[in-house]
Amino acid sequence: MTTPHDEAAVTAFALALPGQGPRLPGGLPVARHTPEEAHLLLGRKGLLAKEPATRLALCAAHLALGLPPGRPASPPPAAERTAVVVSSHLGNVHSVRRAAHAVRHGSYRDISPLSGPNMSANVIAATIALRYGLTGPNLTVCSGTTSGLAALRLAVLLLRASRAERVVVVGVEPDDATARALRAAHAPAGHGTRHRAQAACVIIEPAATRPRTDALLLGRFTRHGSRPPALPAPDGSSAARPDSIVPPPPGPADDADGVVRAAVAAAWLRGCAGSGWVRVTSGDHADGYVSALLRRPGQADRRRKADRG
Repeated sequence: MTTPHDEAAVTAFALALPGQGPRLPGGLPVARHTPEEAHLLLGRKGLLAKEPATRLALCAAHLALGLPPGRPASPPPAAERTAVVVSSHLGNVHSVRRAAHAVRHGSYRDISPLSGPNMSANVIAATIALRYGLTGPNLTVCSGTTSGLAALRLAVLLLRASRAERVVVVGVEPDDATARALRAAHAPAGHGTRHRAQAACVIIEPAATRPRTDALLLGRFTRHGSRPPALPAPDGSSAARPDSIVPPPPGPADDADGVVRAAVAAAWLRGCAGSGWVRVTSGDHADGYVSALLRRPGQADRRRKADRG
């Protein structure tokens, strides 16, 4: 799955990480609110019956879009050409479980109409699109531990196909009782199941049409099979940076992992002087590993932009 010319520009990023977490790069916006405190950032209107994963995803998207606290009064610029791609595996599983339990032990009349939309597998992406007036395509990816990078790859394809001029990519996973039980049931023998609720948002735009000085180039998606790629040896310069210098994402790998890693890597890389690159890798032995190259524009990129201009 190597596509060296599929680059897009990462223009914004943010995390939603409740409570105290690991040390993160400077310049990375982080919402520390729990899902129950999301109204402190988002405003109370529109959050009734929203699941914890949806609330965390909204917090991450709100910060990445650069919006002030509270419900937005109008859509952000270019909303009509902005797509939403979400990576989540267990985002609405607790609501589905509760609904199934209610029907099994009662009837469908026991399901609240307010919780009905939470049955949709695409509820998080749809909620983000509706709240911010983003009328481009919106979809959800659910493909295991490589899902986050798959969401970024699909976002790049939406840009290349001219289906959108900007894509809001979100990775989110909850840490409710149902999610913990499912992880424990499917965890390999001898492996822990420690996870935490988290969300990340990365906004990407076409590199050719968004020549911002602070943009980072994302591309070269590669599938590596059941073993992660070997780390290059550090050479003491900013031209080649190994994965190991990027702080690991909080918690074990899940469907949000690739987007979390991309956001952390982008914040770290933006804070570095000169050109450089980071390979963002996500996956596990069962799902395989996928990587994407995130790099600062170099002199050659600036020359190409000047030639096009």
